[in-house]
Amino acid sequence: MNKIIALWSHPRSMSTATERVMRERGDLWCAHEPFMYDYYVHRGVARMPHFEVQPDHPVRYEDIRDMLVARAEDEPVFFKDMAYYVMPRILSDPEFIQRLTHVFLIRSPVASILSYYKLDPGVTAEEVGVEAQWQLYEALSGMGADPVVIEAEAVQSDAHGVMSALWQRIGLPFRAEAFEWQEAVPEDWEQVGNWHGEASNSTGIRPIDSGETARKEREFEVLRQSVPQLGAFLEQHEPCYRRLKAVALPGG
Repeated sequence: MNKIIALWSHPRSMSTATERVMRERGDLWCAHEPFMYDYYVHRGVARMPHFEVQPDHPVRYEDIRDMLVARAEDEPVFFKDMAYYVMPRILSDPEFIQRLTHVFLIRSPVASILSYYKLDPGVTAEEVGVEAQWQLYEALSGMGADPVVIEAEAVQSDAHGVMSALWQRIGLPFRAEAFEWQEAVPEDWEQVGNWHGEASNSTGIRPIDSGETARKEREFEVLRQSVPQLGAFLEQHEPCYRRLKAVALPGG
């Protein structure tokens, strides 16, 4: 039975760059946020700017799930999605849960909230996404799954080391070519191209800048003075981020 690997992320967590590494392995069929269509198109929970809906993409949760499972009959599958797209619906789908290999990617919510707000000032508390990640992680652990957590900052600091440890944990061989990206941008990124400029224009994961964290923290503190809901978002999601960080693979 071929693997179906799910990377459960939150927005602006360097998830697209991590997805690019998985794509460049060359041994996985990859899907870019397929469950986005259930959340934003089928159920219309919120509006996502810069989203060009593809008319031939399934939009219902059940149809998206069935597409992924059917594809895995022929080859291993990897998909990246936001946990809030599928929560809590996926919890009533234990067969699909057990079919997946679950990986979580987290990034400091100060950095991710700041980045999201710049692209969409209408971002909602749910779309920040970390709380849903923790809820899904906790539920999966209670069901006997073995989810793995990695940190964006650790991947930036030591992409080879962290991804190698991840691959070993989930049963994938090391592929050095995954870190040297081809120029061609994946076609299914075009539907949300404005969200992924850096990952689209890079040839690899950019190493973290030693002063980047401090700069983002200062910028966030200034911005939250005029946009108080950003502070509320941080208070809601940071405890969940800390819990996930505590069980992340070492690295960086």
